[in-house]
Formats: sequence, C-alpha cells, structure tokens
Amino acid sequence: MTTTRREQILDTAATLFAERGFHGVSVHDIGSACGISGPALYKHFAGKDDVLTQSLTSISQRLLDEGRSRSRAAGSPDAALGALIAWHIEFALSHPALIVIQEREWANLRVEGRREVRALQLAYIDIWVDVLRRLRDDLDAAEARAAVQATFGLLNSTPHSARISATAMQSRLWTMARSALLA
Repeated sequence: MTTTRREQILDTAATLFAERGFHGVSVHDIGSACGISGPALYKHFAGKDDVLTQSLTSISQRLLDEGRSRSRAAGSPDAALGALIAWHIEFALSHPALIVIQEREWANLRVEGRREVRALQLAYIDIWVDVLRRLRDDLDAAEARAAVQATFGLLNSTPHSARISATAMQSRLWTMARSALLA
C-alpha cells in the first residue's frame, strides 16, 4: 500500500506529539521529520492544530469503518465480537502513538474537532454495544457501554504495558478482553 504525503505527515506528527507533546512540536519539526519544509505542511493542513485534529478524526473514522465492516461480515454475534476484539487489538498494537495523543492531547483539540472525534468514537462504541447485547441479553445499554469502555481501557493500555512480544500481547489481550466482556 502506498502512503500519501498527507498520511506520512499524520503518522510522523502523531509520533512526535506522543514523544514530545503537542506544545513541544512545531510545524518545522513535523516538516523536517517528513523531509519537507515546515511551510510545505500548509499545502495539506491549515496548521498544527489541524494536523492533531485530522490525526484523531482519521483514525476514529478508520476504527468505525473497519468495526462496521468486520461486524457485518461475521456470521454470528460471537464471531462479530471476536472480529471487533481482533481489530481493536491490531489497532492498539500498531498505533500506540495515536492512543497516547488521544489520551494526552484531548484538551488541545479545538471544540469542533472534539465534537467530530467524539461522535465517531461513540458510533464505534455503539457497534460493540449492539454486538455485546446480542450475546448478553442480561445487560441493558448502559451496562454494556460501561463494559465496552472498560475493555477499551484495557486494550488501549498497550502503549504503557506491552512489555512482551506482540504475539504474546495479542493473545493475552484477546483472552482478557473476551473474558471481561462476557463476564
């Protein structure tokens, strides 16, 4: 898969924001890390704020789209849950910088960016809640949402806890997430 310049900028900026914090990174730093001048970023983004917003909205949209796709393609609620868990683990292990900036830089998003990211995230959570409630009819929507969000906390802890091989971590997270959701 070919990475576009825009995607390269977003990936690079996410890594820099995760390492140094939003305020510790300049447009020049992002451009330099991408092999372009800082002002060249303005061909793709309105500014550093826009880079942060687009980093979080694009990954939130990707989580949502892939979550929908995988749950629809599954032949049963159990298979859908497995597909969602596998997808989120794949994301968590391959994009730790995005998890860190979501957690740490939320306050630096402009209001409209927060609104857009939150709407995408809530739609993604709703997919999980619907699947979980088909498996656990004893849970009302609020209880299912709490279980899903707690499971996301577990899965999204990987930037801080993944001290074993990716394969071992994937297996451990799978077991823990499934057990937590179905407990």
